[in-house]
Amino acid sequence: MTYAQFDTVSIGNIRVHVCASEKFKTTTLVANIQQELKKDLVTRTALLPQILQRGTISYPTTIDFKRYLDHLYGTIFYGDLFKRGERHIIQLGMEVANEQYLKETKSLLAEAIRFFSEVLSKPVTENRGFKSSYVESEKKVLKQRIESLQDDKIRYAAQRMTEEMCQGEPYAIFNHGQLEDIPVIDGENLYTYYQDVIRTCPIDFYCVGNVTTDEVVQLLQQHLVLDLSGERKKISVATVQHPVQKVKVVEDQLDVKQGKLNLGCRTQISIQDEDYPALLMYNGVLGGFPHSKLFMNVREKASLAYYCSSRIESHKGLLNIQSGIEIANYKQAVEIIQQQLEAMRQGEINDKEVAQTKATVSNQYREVQDRSYELINYHYHHVLSGKDRPLEQLLEEISSVSKQDIQRVAQKVELDTIYFLRDQGGTSHA
Repeated sequence: MTYAQFDTVSIGNIRVHVCASEKFKTTTLVANIQQELKKDLVTRTALLPQILQRGTISYPTTIDFKRYLDHLYGTIFYGDLFKRGERHIIQLGMEVANEQYLKETKSLLAEAIRFFSEVLSKPVTENRGFKSSYVESEKKVLKQRIESLQDDKIRYAAQRMTEEMCQGEPYAIFNHGQLEDIPVIDGENLYTYYQDVIRTCPIDFYCVGNVTTDEVVQLLQQHLVLDLSGERKKISVATVQHPVQKVKVVEDQLDVKQGKLNLGCRTQISIQDEDYPALLMYNGVLGGFPHSKLFMNVREKASLAYYCSSRIESHKGLLNIQSGIEIANYKQAVEIIQQQLEAMRQGEINDKEVAQTKATVSNQYREVQDRSYELINYHYHHVLSGKDRPLEQLLEEISSVSKQDIQRVAQKVELDTIYFLRDQGGTSHA
């Protein structure tokens, strides 16, 4: 099997990554902009991807903006926001048809890159700032998004556990911002902030499709109106080494029928480490899949959980176990989950678990090849980590992970925080 490859070229101080592939009938464009995950920046950063989609100099209203996308054969444009470890990432993305599969004669790639460049570098403004009506509208949407976190109890419990486990660390910050920041943001100060971000923050531009690197680079050079001179700032992140002195137990009470039990662990391993493939296997055997220990023992055999799984945050070196339980089953559920962690430490891992996990993890990564956004996200993870690990290399490393490698990882994993979201009655466990 041949694996997709990216060519990386610098245009001034931004990196351009192009994956030329005949597999896709559309062309995917993505710009990832890194910012520090900091309290005094987080809310303004969260507003930017939404504001930039409201209008540009040539398409100043939302209707103009959407009408032009329709003109480009129903092109999709979106803005997103996420955190990777202690980096806050603004993502703008666009998916456009390839004219080779249409009766179109003009280059849709040229049109798309011109439009995308304008979204990035020529947003609509008024009175030396973003349009105030757009800013006020997006502030209301952001306020609702932050307030609605408590309505989604699974996400709320995950965020609360992260806040408690990573207290005093940037990773504790909710990536959609803080309510108290919203009133002081206006069109002028947000535009000043945008100018600083677009001038100084690291930008990675991606293109995946039936294209050539040369044509993508030429079109970006032609249309991207950014200051590409000088160095962009380096986003510093803390080491993932974080010994646990004492397990923290935290309990919140809300009007809930089902308890949310989350356990947070420090793995001491990040995506750039040699042990990362073994960590992927560790997570798979522990709780990543329906055949995993947590699912089989906590949910199936003991019938203690509606769901029970684990996932890793590969840039911060965290492993989070999430479960939904009957509130009365708290102590028993904690005990059985801890037994699974101990079983991993003792090397109680059978050949079937290893074989099933290798097959499932490998299939997940092979499927990355079939989706352009997944290809981009996989590559960007490794750009952020500073370690180049091509997909075929990672698959080889996963296939060679042994039980002993998984046990070695298990012995590094330390339980840090037990978080329980429960009803408002009953006795506290914290």
